[in-house]
Amino acid sequence: MRAEVKEALLHGEQIEDYPEDYPLPSALFLGTVEGRPLHVVAAYDGGIDMAYIITAYEPSLDHFEPDWRTRRRKA
Repeated sequence: MRAEVKEALLHGEQIEDYPEDYPLPSALFLGTVEGRPLHVVAAYDGGIDMAYIITAYEPSLDHFEPDWRTRRRKA
């Protein structure tokens, strides 16, 4: 799973930004690993040049549109 997360962060795209997250701003990234979508939430501390992985998961069509970038609106 580490290699998949790294692949998603290095070659994926940022799809959401969470500037108000504490203690560090974070963002949601979308990558494709072995043909599957993978979401990774990560934060970066530029002061010490360190990235923190908060979570990684395969997104569900229950919560995202088929483009895996757009959240479904609640009814």
